[in-house]
Parts: sequence; C-alpha cells; structure tokens
Amino acid sequence: MASGAPPEAVAREGRFKPFAVAAGIAGAAALVVLNFAAVAVGGDRPWLLAFDLVLDLAVLGAGVGYVVRHGMRTEARTARMQAALDETQAQLAAIVDSAMDAIITVDQEQRIVLFNRAAQMMFGCPKDDALGAKLDRFIPARFREAHRAHIERFGEVGETRRRMGADLVLWALRTDGSEFPIEASISQVGGSDHRLFTVILRDITRRKQAEDALKRQQAELHELSARILEAREDEKTVIARELHDELGQLLTALKMDLAWLRERIPEGEVAGRARQMNAALDQTVTSVRRIAADLRPLMLDDLGLADAAGWLVEDFGRRSGVACRLEKPAEPRFDGVERNVATAVYRALQESLTNIGRHAEAKHAWILLAVEDGEVRLEVEDDGRGIPADALANTRSLGLKGMRERVLYLGGTVEVTGAPRGGTRVRVRVPLRPAPGGAAA
Repeated sequence: MASGAPPEAVAREGRFKPFAVAAGIAGAAALVVLNFAAVAVGGDRPWLLAFDLVLDLAVLGAGVGYVVRHGMRTEARTARMQAALDETQAQLAAIVDSAMDAIITVDQEQRIVLFNRAAQMMFGCPKDDALGAKLDRFIPARFREAHRAHIERFGEVGETRRRMGADLVLWALRTDGSEFPIEASISQVGGSDHRLFTVILRDITRRKQAEDALKRQQAELHELSARILEAREDEKTVIARELHDELGQLLTALKMDLAWLRERIPEGEVAGRARQMNAALDQTVTSVRRIAADLRPLMLDDLGLADAAGWLVEDFGRRSGVACRLEKPAEPRFDGVERNVATAVYRALQESLTNIGRHAEAKHAWILLAVEDGEVRLEVEDDGRGIPADALANTRSLGLKGMRERVLYLGGTVEVTGAPRGGTRVRVRVPLRPAPGGAAA
C-alpha cells in the first residue's frame, strides 16, 4: 500500500479504534462521577480530595499522551499519503511526458496548465514559456475565433471527448511562425465551475504531403488516361472517315462498274457469278458502314448527340432483339453540348448497350437522355439478370473503366446499381461546361 503499513495492521487498527473510543468515553464518565463524589464528601476527608487531584492529573496526562500519540500517528499517516500522492503524480507526469503525441490541457480561460515534452518538440516552445499562456499562440490567427467558439460549444453540449475537425485538415502554429497540419481530439473533465480541456495533437505533415502527392499523381493519371482516350477517339474518327469516304467511294464505284458489266453480259454462268459479286459488294458496303459507325458515328459530329443516340438505340434493338425505348427531349436542348461531352455520353450509352447485349439476357431496355441543371443526364436500365459485384471490381473490365475515366475527367459522375426491374441501371451525369482540364476534344 502507499502508506507502507501491512494491510493486516491497518485492518486491526480499524477494528480496534471503536473499542478504544468507547473505553475512553467510559473512563471519562467514571472520572466525572468520582469528582462529584469527592466534592460531595471530601470536606470531611482531605485525603479523598488529594486522591481525586492525583487521579485527575493522571487522567489528564494519559489524555495528553493519547492526543500527542494520535497526532503523531496522524501526521505520519498524512506524510505517507502525501508521499504516495506525490509519487502517483510523478508517475502520471512521466507517462504524459513519454507520450508520442502532444498533450495540452487548458482551463476555462483557455490558459495552458499542462504541456508535455512532445508538445514542446512539436511547437518549438519550452514548457515554462507555454504554461499560463493562452492557447491562441499556437493557433493561426484566421482560425482563433472559430477555435474558441468550438471549445465553448464542446463545453456546453456535455460531451466527454470528440475528434476535432473530423472531415477537415486542422492547422497549428509553431513558435517560429510556421504552420503545419494536425489531427486532434479533445476531452473535458470537471464541473461547470472548474472545467479542464485536454487536446491530443498529432503532426500529420508527412501524411498530408503524401496524400497531396498521391492526389496529384491520381489527377495526372486521370488526365493521361483521358488524353489517351481522346487520342484514340481522334484516331477512330480519322479511320471512320477514311472508311466512309475513301473505301466507301471505291466500293460504290466498283458496284457501279459491276452493274455496267452485268448489263452487257448475256445470261449464263458469267452473269450468275456477277450477281454473286454484286451481293458480296452489298455485304461489304454494309460491313464498312457498320465498322465506321462503331468506330465513330459521323452523325455524332454532323447531326448531334440526340440523333446519334437515337440511331444507336435503334440499331442495337434491331440487331439484339431487345425492345428498346428511348426518351429524349427536343433536339434544340442539345445544341450547346460540347464535342468531348457528347463523345463521353455517346460512348457511355454504347458501352451500356453492349453490356446489355452480351451479359444481361434482357428483353427490354429503357434509355433516358436529357439536359438538366447544366448537365447531360443519361440513364440506361434493363430487366436482365443484373451485374454482379465482382464484375464491377474486375480489373479487366476496361469498358466500364473507360466510361468512368471519360466522365470523371470531365467532372461528371457514373453510378452502376441494381434496377427496380431486376436488371442493371447505369446513371451518367456530365457538365455541359467541363473543367478546363477536359475542355479540349
């Protein structure tokens, strides 16, 4: 125990103390009775008065001795308790000083009453200079009023502890005037008349630098990915135009020459072979048009997003057998859509329909295309079997990733969820005026 006495001795002392007090009271009562008796009959017997006086002196001496002994024992016990208290406080101070995080305690006036070694190193301030000073000296001037209001509200609501700035980066001020980011938690103890607030701080400069570097790298990767997609889109546009213009014209000329020959060839084996060649040319022209449209539908540039989306949905429904319903407003609402925004929305629609045709086993699809609140809104929903969660996280699912990269680079959002009809719902929103980094087509 902190007093140094064995537990058994302390227990015995506690048990015998009531008996000692009772014996003292009984002795005092007997002395009072004896004094009355001596006064009553002592006039005729001087020796009785003398005996009474001697007895009083003896009792007085015993009482004084008991008081002195009790006082010495109380003083020794108090000294042991004070020593134990000092030892406990020293241990607590050593624990606080050994903490890796900075610990600062302030009173209701926000004056510092505790400042551990980690805080001294973090702020570059000796403990003697910090104790008694206002906490404001370690807070940047632009945050002091908000910090004081935060402490006052924390004291009023009665919470015992809370993380400070849960979704924000807090800033602290060193003695040399430099600022650095921190994360902090606050707790309080005491009543309304005397309350102490303790803040535990951690310097997150390195973590903040790493997070900022990671964000910059992610932004660079997003931009690189978007630029690659744009370059691919440009290449597809060039190839589509070459297929449509050059190869298409050559095939058309060849078809016209073949028709001229057929008119001059008599019926027979050669004429039959010419008809087969004409059918093959028709199939080739159709294939070239389809490949060119898949690469880059020229109507997207010539007629706009609404017509291109309508042609894509109609062509998909005809080839896949899925009953498609497209809901879109009048064309003038899409007049202000920039080329890169139209491309991103069109590719998102194309990828969604491709996934429906390949994986959904759907019978119906519903498509919504609109311009609302300065954004192009696209929703594609089907009644198929839905998309599993592992497919969304599949690193080889380049279609969905490409869709997200295009849209995110333009400041938009992509959401893929389950649909009320049991299939999959894809929601895409892209600003009509994208961020400067994605403005170039």
